[in-house]
Amino acid sequence: MPWVRGYACICRKEALATLLRPRYLDLLVSSPAFPLPLGPLSPESEPLERFGRRFPLATGRRLEEYGAFYVGGSETSPDPDLDPDLSRLLLGWAPGQPFSSCCPDTGHTQDEGVRAERLRAQRRYLVERARDARVVGLLAGTLGVAQHREALAHLRNLTQAAGKRSYVLALGRPTPAKLANFPEVDVFVLLACPLGTLAPQPSGGFFRPVLAPCELEAACNPAWPPPGLAPHLTHYADLLPGSPFHVPLPPPESELWDTPDVSLITGELRPPPVWKSSNDPGCSTLTPRPQLELVESSPAALFLSSRSWQGLEPRLGQTPVTEAVSGRRGIAIAYEDEGSS
Repeated sequence: MPWVRGYACICRKEALATLLRPRYLDLLVSSPAFPLPLGPLSPESEPLERFGRRFPLATGRRLEEYGAFYVGGSETSPDPDLDPDLSRLLLGWAPGQPFSSCCPDTGHTQDEGVRAERLRAQRRYLVERARDARVVGLLAGTLGVAQHREALAHLRNLTQAAGKRSYVLALGRPTPAKLANFPEVDVFVLLACPLGTLAPQPSGGFFRPVLAPCELEAACNPAWPPPGLAPHLTHYADLLPGSPFHVPLPPPESELWDTPDVSLITGELRPPPVWKSSNDPGCSTLTPRPQLELVESSPAALFLSSRSWQGLEPRLGQTPVTEAVSGRRGIAIAYEDEGSS
C-alpha cells in the first residue's frame, strides 16, 4: 500500500525516507509549502500543493490514494490537538485512508483516526455557528500573498448573498484580547496563507469562533457539497474562480435558496436571505407603499439595544439645574488641598 511521508525535520527527512523505501515502494516525502524560487517550472515537475504542504505526485496518481504517516511534534507539547500542521492534515486527508503519527522524541506511534473524526466534528459545529451568524468579521491576516484582494471580495459577496453583514478587520495576528473588542461580531474568518492559519483553539480561548474561508463557503453557499463530500481547503485561492474546487453561487431564481434550513444549535428555522424574501412574488399580498421607507439599524445598534447596560444616561431636562462650583486643583496623586505625607 502506498504511503505519504510528512516530516517536520527537513534536514533528516531524506535519510529517513531512504530507510523506508525498501518496504514502501511508492513513498512520497512532503515538505512545507514555502514560496518557490523564481523561474519557470514544467507541469511534470510542479508538485501538488495541499494542506500547506507540497507532494511530488507522479503522473496519473491522486493524493486520495495514499495513506499518511506524520512524524513531528514534541514530547513537551501540551496538547497534540493544537498542532496546526497535524490538524490541517487530519482535516483534509481522505477519511477512508489510514493516518498515523509518530513523536520523534519518544518514538510513540498511534492511529489518528479518532482524533481526525473529533476535529471534523468540531469544524462542522463551526459551520453551523456561521450559518446562524448575522455579522461576520473578515480578518485580513495577510496582505502580501497573491489574490488576497480577490479573496476578500469573494467572501464579502458570499456573506451578502447569504443575507449577512461583513466587516473587514486588519488586526495583525488575531488574539483573544483583540477580537474581544468586537462583541457584536458573531463569527470571525481568518484570511491567511495555509502556514499562517490558527491551530484549533482550546475551550475558553477566543470569545467568538474563528473559522477558515472554506468553512464560511460551506455555511453561505447552498451549492457547496454536503459534509463528507466537500474537501477541506486550507488555501483561500482554491475558492476563487479558476480553481478546480471553485463552486459558483447559484442564481437568484435557483431553488437552492428556498430549501428549508433548521439550525442544529438553536433548533429554529433559519429565515431566507432578505433579498430573497423581498423578491418573492408569493409575498405580494400587502400593497407596497413607496412613500414609506424602512430604516435598517446597524448591527452595532441592535447589539447595543439588547444589552442591559447601555452606558451613562444623560436624562436631559430631568435633573435640577445647579450653579458651577470650583473643583479641585492639582493631579490625582497630590491635590493642592491635600496635606503632604
